[in-house]
Amino acid sequence: MAAPCATVFRWVRQLTIAPYSYDWIDFRGRKSPDRLTPDPAPLAVGQRFLVFDLVDFATDKHLTGVLPEAPARRYGQMAVSYVVTPHGDGCRLLVKVVSESRRPLIRRLQQRLLACGDLVMMRKQLLTLKKYAERDAAAGVG
Repeated sequence: MAAPCATVFRWVRQLTIAPYSYDWIDFRGRKSPDRLTPDPAPLAVGQRFLVFDLVDFATDKHLTGVLPEAPARRYGQMAVSYVVTPHGDGCRLLVKVVSESRRPLIRRLQQRLLACGDLVMMRKQLLTLKKYAERDAAAGVG
């Protein structure tokens, strides 16, 4: 992305308040904010982002979350990490999702469905974060 890592990470932090994908599906029709929330609360282990609970983070570098206990029992455990790394004059935003289930058939089905859904939903989310981070970097915001 043509934006500094700090600006991109600041947009990744916005995932604690909105999904930034297809709002009519993920956000019950409300619109994800197109501006950074001023003075966000400090990140804290246990804080919710998307459908995950934050378990680890490093400011301007990464956020990692896992499904809360009840959904994990129902669907199998899942974890996600958003990682921001320097790349050229800007940075790169990488996302990794890992899922597991004790039942092999469910695990294979879940992984395929998750991959298909993420191809659409996460692509939209990442393109939206890119657009806003690059816009703010060009304007000197963030």
